[in-house]
Amino acid sequence: MPKKGKGKAKNTTTKAKYNRLMLQKVNKVKLEKKQHKERIKALMRKINEEKLHL
Repeated sequence: MPKKGKGKAKNTTTKAKYNRLMLQKVNKVKLEKKQHKERIKALMRKINEEKLHL
């Protein structure tokens, strides 16, 4: 009797898609946090400048 081959690995395409989507999600969250910090810093700079001019 011939031996059966290993065949195609299970769920490789599904795992690759899931991994890509999760990386997109993580990167999106990082970008949003960075933008939020930049917005707060800009507001703080604006407030401090207004305080100096008064």
